[in-house]
Amino acid sequence: MTEETPREVQAPETPAEEIRERNKPPRHTEEPDRSMKVIVGLGNPGDRYRNTRHNVGFMCIDLLARRWSIDLKERRAKAILGRGRYQEREVVLAKPRTFMNRSGDAISYLVARFGVKPSDIVVIYDEMDLPLGRMRIRPGGSPAGHNGIRSIIGELHTQEFPRVRVGIGHPESQGGQISHVLNRFQGEEATEVSRVIQRVAEAMDCMLEENITVAMNRFN
Repeated sequence: MTEETPREVQAPETPAEEIRERNKPPRHTEEPDRSMKVIVGLGNPGDRYRNTRHNVGFMCIDLLARRWSIDLKERRAKAILGRGRYQEREVVLAKPRTFMNRSGDAISYLVARFGVKPSDIVVIYDEMDLPLGRMRIRPGGSPAGHNGIRSIIGELHTQEFPRVRVGIGHPESQGGQISHVLNRFQGEEATEVSRVIQRVAEAMDCMLEENITVAMNRFN
């Protein structure tokens, strides 16, 4: 009786699609950003401008300071600021002491003092092109007619810094932009702006806990 040679067992052929899937590079997951953040709310200094539409950025900083237990006690020539921590990250909250159209001076001071990059700054400001109660987070872009943002871009020499636009709506009559931004919120407007400021604070929590991409997807 002749002994048979055992046959070699062939592994089943792997489909080409599965091979391609295995050879794909690992997907990139954006890691949370843990660098220091300098968060600046724009506005005009002085009691005359307190709680005006143009100062909604200041209102957001005041809420963040309470929310994160950061004392805004440092009064420098260019800004009022406070330092603290949120979720193990160092945070600076600031309100410029320059007028709106010189906001870049305050930002330059903060960049020089804390050694941060433009991408580590978040600027919160009023936006007439958004309805009252709306907000938009952007990673950069043009000033779109906002003098404070134009000043910052001029000082930083880049448009690439994160910003949060808070809607204050357009004036009812043509040509009334200046009086519109320098007037205070009234009645239902005050209630609506309180809601959007709360939402801005939640968006900032998200941006610091995760990153700007997650915040934009969740809050825009």
